[in-house]
Amino acid sequence: MNLNPIVLSIPVFFLLIGVELIAARFSHKDLYRFPDAIANLGCGITSQLSGLFLKVLGIGVYELLFEYTALFSLPSNTWWYWLLLFLLADLSYYWAHRMSHEINLFWGGHVVHHQSEEYNLTVALRQSSLQVVWTFAFSLPLATLGFATWDFALMSSLITLYQFWIHTELINKMGWFEWVFNTPSHHRVHHGRDPKYIDKNHAGTLIVWDKLFGTFQEEEERPTYGITKPLNSWNAVWANFSHYATMWDELKTIPRLQDRLKYLVKKP
Repeated sequence: MNLNPIVLSIPVFFLLIGVELIAARFSHKDLYRFPDAIANLGCGITSQLSGLFLKVLGIGVYELLFEYTALFSLPSNTWWYWLLLFLLADLSYYWAHRMSHEINLFWGGHVVHHQSEEYNLTVALRQSSLQVVWTFAFSLPLATLGFATWDFALMSSLITLYQFWIHTELINKMGWFEWVFNTPSHHRVHHGRDPKYIDKNHAGTLIVWDKLFGTFQEEEERPTYGITKPLNSWNAVWANFSHYATMWDELKTIPRLQDRLKYLVKKP
C-alpha cells in the first residue's frame, strides 16, 4: 500500500480542480485552456513515474546518512522535534528552489513548472521528472542532524501538499496571513515573467524566508505567466528536455572549458 500523502491526495486534487472550474465559470474568469491543462497533467504523470525510481534513490541516500552520520539522537515524540523539522525542511526547500532558479543546470529541470502561461490548480501538478536529483541533496544535512528518514519524508510531502492550493487566481490577498505564510498572491509573483517578478518568492510554506534573504516581492499588477522563451509545445517529454537541448547547442559554441563551466552554474 502506498502511504505517500501526495499520492493519497490525488482524488482531492481533482475535486478541487473541478471546484475551481465551476467557480471560474460563475465568476466569468477564463482560467483554463484545455490543451494547457492536459499538458500540465501529462507533466505530473511523467514526474510521478520517474519519481518511482529517483525518490526511492534519494530516500535511500538519506537513510544511509541517517544511519551512519547522525550526530544526535532526537526524540521524535516531542513537539519541538516536529516544529524544528518543519522549519529546517521548509528552509532547505527554499534554498533548493532558489538554486533551481539561479543555476542554469538546475533550471533545466525546474523550468517545467513555469512553462504554463495560465495559472490554475493544474499548474501545481506540472512538475519536473528530473529536478529531484539535486533538490533532494539540500535536505541531506537533516539526516546528519538526526531527523529520522520517514519523519523527514512525511514533512517534505506535507510541505509539497501545502503548495497545491496557492496555484489559483480565485483567491485574492489574505491580510495578516501573508505576513508569515506563502499564499496565492505571493506565488503568482513567482510564476510571473515580468522583470520585477523574476526569481522572487521561492518559499514553500513560510514566506518569511524570502523576506529574510532578500527575494520577496509583493504582488502589484497582475503577473504575465510563463517563461521568457515560450515552450510552444504541449509535449510533456519535450517540456522536460527542451532547456537541456538548448544548453547543448549553446555549449558547443563556447570554446573555453572555463566558460562552459560558468555557463552551467551561472544564472540562466
